[in-house]
Amino acid sequence: MEGGAKHYNPRTVEEVFKDFKGRRSGLIKALTTDVEDFFQQCDPEKENLCLYGFPTEQWEVNLPAEEVPPELPEPALGINFARDGMQEKDWLSLVSVHSDAWLLAVAFYFGARFGFDSNDRKRLFNMMSELPTIFEVVTGTAKKQVKDKSAMSNHSSTKSKSNSRVTKPSKPKEEEEDEVEDDDEGMDEEEHGDTLCGACGENYASDEFWICCDVCEKWFHGKCVKITPARAEHIKQYKCPSCSTNKRTRP
Repeated sequence: MEGGAKHYNPRTVEEVFKDFKGRRSGLIKALTTDVEDFFQQCDPEKENLCLYGFPTEQWEVNLPAEEVPPELPEPALGINFARDGMQEKDWLSLVSVHSDAWLLAVAFYFGARFGFDSNDRKRLFNMMSELPTIFEVVTGTAKKQVKDKSAMSNHSSTKSKSNSRVTKPSKPKEEEEDEVEDDDEGMDEEEHGDTLCGACGENYASDEFWICCDVCEKWFHGKCVKITPARAEHIKQYKCPSCSTNKRTRP
């Protein structure tokens, strides 16, 4: 599908925000978990290429739309030409910045097209700003958790976030110890609440399995990097998709 435009017109603030989140998730996949495939598709020998994100959380590298003006604002043109002229991390960072700008352009295009007033535009912008930018997710600068030594030691065996709560002793004489445990748990959960997945950029949830990369020390949802708790038990040193890819020598 040349140009990557989808005929989809969200008309409310909530619909535009849902569209924004879907496109954002697709772009984050391209620049993190699917980075190897994305890198290969951005061949500098090809024509001007763009990176598109879709509401379905999918992504695509394709030629720009032929019609002028296009159905939707177009992403940065020719991202493939700079691929081999920069360090990969710098190139990915640059693409992520342009992807953030494109997401805002698409969202406010819908807002203008369907007559959002100043309050609707402000509400939409605030909703989008609650999420970290693609650049922040890709570069790992989004609200990094404070790595407390005690918290890190709790996860060093499996490099995963524990979802089990400590069972309180029932004996009255141990009530004081229980209070200390509760305080530690509260601090631990508060710390993890600021943790963001290095793949999708979403926050930590206590009912989800997480795993930490031993190289870049970013945390990931197990489902985002296709790692189960059972599989994690047998991994001595886990490397996320980006760190595994960066191991290659690039010209």
